[in-house]
Amino acid sequence: MIKLGIILDKLYFDHDNGMGHPESQERLFAIVDMLKATGLLEELIRIQPRDAEKDEITLVHEPKYFDLIQSTRGKIRVFLDPDTSTCPVSFQAAVRAVGGMLAAIDGVLKGEVDIAFPLVRPPGHHAERDRAMGFCLFNNVAVGAAYAVKTYGIKRILIVDWDLHHGNGTQNMFYDSSKILYFSTHQYPYYPGTGSINEIGIEKGLGHTVNVPLHPGMGDKDYIKIFFEILKPVIEQYKPELILVSAGFDTYFADPLGGMKITPQGFAQMTRFLKEMTQIHCDGKLILILEGGYNLEGLWESTKAVIEELLEKNKTNYGDLNAETKADPMIEKVKRAQSDFWRF
Repeated sequence: MIKLGIILDKLYFDHDNGMGHPESQERLFAIVDMLKATGLLEELIRIQPRDAEKDEITLVHEPKYFDLIQSTRGKIRVFLDPDTSTCPVSFQAAVRAVGGMLAAIDGVLKGEVDIAFPLVRPPGHHAERDRAMGFCLFNNVAVGAAYAVKTYGIKRILIVDWDLHHGNGTQNMFYDSSKILYFSTHQYPYYPGTGSINEIGIEKGLGHTVNVPLHPGMGDKDYIKIFFEILKPVIEQYKPELILVSAGFDTYFADPLGGMKITPQGFAQMTRFLKEMTQIHCDGKLILILEGGYNLEGLWESTKAVIEELLEKNKTNYGDLNAETKADPMIEKVKRAQSDFWRF
């Protein structure tokens, strides 16, 4: 039996972006409704989140930026950019969201659970070292990676970001590091405008940023072929000790903010792939963290498919991995861009 830990907290629901904002509490309500309706909630292990400390968050964020977010505490509404604002409890929610990621890392690396999936708000992968962006306050996955390096001495962490949008913040925080390899599939050109094929890292981080920018309309076959053709050889050579996933569900075929065509089966395929990679290369140590996803039915169906795959209730078929796809030209371009660093 796979021990799958989830993290939920009332503060994740209390964080409020305001009337009509796509990143709303309803996103988590949809997932919790799915967990209860399917009975999956009873098969999961609840991990209690904690509040991340300032010195943990400032492993990747500037101390002055932490103080800025803290200064919003108790204020009715503070706009940090046109899309990103805080309510009176947003700072506490953001600290608890990072703490959810840290509790997940502790749970997996101490062997209390095999896999963890913090279902947190606010999301994180757009948050820069000193700037809030794209609904994100603190960069949950980046703090988690830095914490795993510092606390557990891990030397190689892979972050896979399958969100529709490029995780500019995560990329930039580790752009010169070989301890974190950042791999992203994303709609391009699109918000936030970063993630071109030629963004490959600098200094010690050369080759440790792998971007796969995609035109709208890509579906299940495209994504899983990208994973097998590009990500699999990189994993086999990099040999990560831990895999973290920025799990955004806005590539769902009916998401209001995107133009991709991923079905719940496609999310299950990507999950199966990453689960198999962790079993081969890092003793099964896998942590997913919730990022985007703004179609409530899509969140319901897609998180169900992911969790059932993680629990081994299903084993989704990959289909014909040699079939021609719309992604083939981009796959070849990425291979050329990364050819100095990886063998394909």
